[in-house]
Amino acid sequence: MKKYPWAEVLANAKRKIDEGATVYQQFECERCHAKQTIATPNKFHRTGICEECDHVTNIEKAGMNFMLVGRIEHL
Repeated sequence: MKKYPWAEVLANAKRKIDEGATVYQQFECERCHAKQTIATPNKFHRTGICEECDHVTNIEKAGMNFMLVGRIEHL
């Protein structure tokens, strides 16, 4: 997963949310490097707990990304 700076991801996510998409914050555990997706839609957390090793990652410092869920409309 490619990680981006906190402010850049928030700005991009806000644009997508404003367009009607649903986004889920993603981060990589600092300890075990497992990719994590936070289950709360359209909300971003500064820290996250790894489901694999229980390590708390400082997401704001480490970088993050998001998963976008949207619809494709057929004309």
